[in-house]
Amino acid sequence: MATMSRSGYGSDDEDSTPAMRRLRRLSLHLLQPSDRPAPEGANSLVPAACAGRRRAGGLDADAAALTAYLRGRHRATQDRLYRFFVERPELHTPVELPMAAHRELCFRQMAALVREAGVRPLSLMADDPDEYFAVMEAVGGLDISLAVKFGVQYSLWGGSIINLGTKKHREKYFDKIDNLDYPGCFAMTELHHGSNVQALQTTATFDSVTDEFIIDTPNDGAIKWWIGNSALHGKFATVFARLILPLQGKGGEPADMGIHAFIVPIRDLETHAVLPGIEINDCGHKIGLNGVDNGALRFRSVRIPRDNLLNRFGDVARDGKYTSSLPTINKRFAATLGELVGGRVSLAYSSVGILKVAVTIAVRYALLRQQFGPPKQPEISVLDYQSHQHKLMPMLASAYALHFARRYLVDKYSEMKKTNDEDISADVHVLSSGLKSYITSYTAKSISICRESCGGHGYAAVNRFGGLRNDHDIFQTFEGDNTVLLQQVAGDLLKQYQQKFKGGTLSVTWNYLRDSMSTYLSQPNPVTARWEGEDHLRDPKFQLDAFRVSLIFIIISVAIG
Repeated sequence: MATMSRSGYGSDDEDSTPAMRRLRRLSLHLLQPSDRPAPEGANSLVPAACAGRRRAGGLDADAAALTAYLRGRHRATQDRLYRFFVERPELHTPVELPMAAHRELCFRQMAALVREAGVRPLSLMADDPDEYFAVMEAVGGLDISLAVKFGVQYSLWGGSIINLGTKKHREKYFDKIDNLDYPGCFAMTELHHGSNVQALQTTATFDSVTDEFIIDTPNDGAIKWWIGNSALHGKFATVFARLILPLQGKGGEPADMGIHAFIVPIRDLETHAVLPGIEINDCGHKIGLNGVDNGALRFRSVRIPRDNLLNRFGDVARDGKYTSSLPTINKRFAATLGELVGGRVSLAYSSVGILKVAVTIAVRYALLRQQFGPPKQPEISVLDYQSHQHKLMPMLASAYALHFARRYLVDKYSEMKKTNDEDISADVHVLSSGLKSYITSYTAKSISICRESCGGHGYAAVNRFGGLRNDHDIFQTFEGDNTVLLQQVAGDLLKQYQQKFKGGTLSVTWNYLRDSMSTYLSQPNPVTARWEGEDHLRDPKFQLDAFRVSLIFIIISVAIG
């Protein structure tokens, strides 16, 4: 058999067998063609423009205008933070850094943001969530550990005070959380229970004699586990526990009022010593995020004032009487978790930022890296190879698409915080569950593809892919396991389908399902029954309709299956 030339064509005297013709055609898809004429019928693949692009007359983008549009009103804030860290090289995270040093650096970075750069994260989260998430994205570009520690302090610990507490709690804690005088943590997860929050075992038993709650860890499985900010820096913890009222159940048994949140001091404000009755252990070195001090908390009859109950959805009076505006344990539990959705929103938001970083590194490298080329001519950029474009361009496009998806999510979240509308809250819960799950899974896969696309150089730690991959990996687990979250989304879709046939009102997010369902039921194949012309098939509106009909088909298949 004749040998293949570097350009991918066979030698002039080779036999024109079907196998060789196929190899020559394939070579045109893998290598840039030379100036030699291609064999008949062996046209190289080229990207096909969609109908919308042709009507727009091209996509010669103004990079500066596009950047301003994408980053919007937050550009000035993010640029200020970028400059702040550029001018403070002692706050940069080195590639090789021991865990202990990384943790201390991470806390110094956060303190510098608050006390030197003048950021007031908790105020932003309360008044302007969109700006708060933009700050998180900026600090995540420096170090994902910093973004996560930042989120623990403000989204979780601070957010629990804002969202689950009442005026007395905000007056006492808000400012000192905001200025980092009160570093804290969010103690929900236990060794034996993560996703199943309703089965947590830690107890908070009311003592009417002393007007206190007694916080207890009843067994090893109830130890609070993976609690960020607890191993070293936290002085307080929002502890989720079962509220127990002695002698108020049937037959004089203790009454379990369900999961509630309590403020528990864990270290002395002056000496930083661990307080009596509290045992704190370090969870140690992790796959990633080693700038975050994750710990384990055990409580042995720790007494806290009755006022430390975060009592927005349920309260205990001095005489031990329990009151709530919500009639059942399940409704109180749903309301409590619903107010904590901000952590999930921040993960989806931050994951898009990490995807942008990885894709930017990979695309820039592909543009500058040169490999092979036509005979006797300079080598060409690997970004010119279609095989490389097929790796990177879908991720680049997705980075834009997911950017706007997260913007929509944050807009809905901000609307929810302003209005306290139950329908919007339900929408945000489902949207945040679906987007957090999809975005974090997609970003995790994309980081690996970006690393591979940079060849051996992508394996160097200084080029960040290893750190991005390891730090981001847990995004698929915390704030809700991705599989569990997708099941929740599926359950909500089936609920909306059921509402359609009961004459009920669909939630705002799924309004389009009403018309789509009606169309599907009256005409089972509405997409393929339409035109089949090229312009129609490439029209974005048609493609959106096709996705919607596909979704309806899946929902109905599951519902009747």
